[in-house]
This record gives sequence, structure tokens and C-alpha cells, in this order.
Amino acid sequence: MPRSKLLIIPTPIGNLEDITLRSLRMLKEADHILCEDTRTSKKLLQHYQIDRPCSSFHAFNEHKVIEKWINILLQGETIALISDAGTPGISDPGFLLIRACVENDIEVECLPGPTAFVPALVASGFPTDEFLFMGFLPHKKGRQTALRLIADSDITVILYESPYRILSLLERIVEIMGPERRLSISRELTKKFEETRRGTAAELLTHYKVQEPRGEFVLIIKGKI
Repeated sequence: MPRSKLLIIPTPIGNLEDITLRSLRMLKEADHILCEDTRTSKKLLQHYQIDRPCSSFHAFNEHKVIEKWINILLQGETIALISDAGTPGISDPGFLLIRACVENDIEVECLPGPTAFVPALVASGFPTDEFLFMGFLPHKKGRQTALRLIADSDITVILYESPYRILSLLERIVEIMGPERRLSISRELTKKFEETRRGTAAELLTHYKVQEPRGEFVLIIKGKI
């Protein structure tokens, strides 16, 4: 009987060339592919002529369908899990399915590949020997508390933010951490309009008040020392 396996396969965060040969081979060999958004993933799959059955697996349905996919895996299927961009489970759906596989003694194999915060961190010029990745902060409850903890951090902190909330986030950083806190903000990584801007919190807030924020943002906050 074939051995059950869940493959965690990172996909490009923008540039379709940023995918490994091993990832492409395993996508072609998988019995089924779970996608965050099948419409988005099919662009990548069609580009590389990968024709495998695909199903939606996203933040709004993962609790409901985990048992179904665990049962399919236990029958000996190999399932590949991908997200719209980057590595599944990193601020994307995947953790619950991976945990369920571990609990059911189903093999989990995670391939190395793209994730937005690594190039943004390296390009920031801030210390990388020790850092804290916090992903998206809570929208309301707990947001202020998290920012106050970051304000006292001596190490580099990494956040994700949408274009709709980046101004609000920068305003809170100026308020809580001070206008001189050093930041690096990357957006549209690997895409045509990729940009990294470095400066104080006040300088970057002023910039994005004039320049309309577009794209997904990775914000790197230098430690207070």
C-alpha cells in the first residue's frame, strides 16, 4: 500500500521563475493539490503545464475540510499543499492540516522555497543574527499591546501588513516607539515594482501619506538599541 504523505510546497511570491525544480516535479507527481485559491494557483500550474486535480483549502474552510483530507491521506494518497504565494503555514493556511497529519502519523515533507520576510529582512541592513517574525498583528484587540512589546525589543522584528492598514500601523509606531525608530519597508517583492525604503518611522509615514500605498508590505523594525 502506498505511504500517505503531505507535501508542503512553497510557490513564488511574485516572479514565477522563483520555484525549484524539485517543487515542480513533486507537484506533477502529487495525487491531488490543495490550493488557497484555485484561480490563482492555476496560473502557476498552467504556466508549468501541471495538470493535477485541485481543490480549495483556505482560511475560511480549513476547519470544515481537514477530516476529509486526513481520511484521503490515510488511504495512501500523496497531497501537495500550496498557498497563493510563499510557504504554506507562514501567515497562510496550513498549520491545522499539518498538525492533524502529525497527530495521525502521516508523513509531512516541507520543501524549502520562497517566503516574503527573508529577502525583506536581509535587504533591510538591520541585524539578522536574531529576529522575531510576528506576521500580521491583530486588527483591534491586542494590537496596541503587541506594539508596546515590540517597542521594548532589542532585536529586529518583522511584520506583514496590507496597503489598507500600513498608514495606521506607521502612525501607531510613531506614537508608541517614537518618530526616530528605524524601519525598512519592502513591498511588491520579486515583482516589476519591487521597492524597499529605509528611514525613520516619521520619514516613512510622511512618504506613504503622499505616495499611495500599494501591494503587500513587509515591515522590518530595528531593535531599540
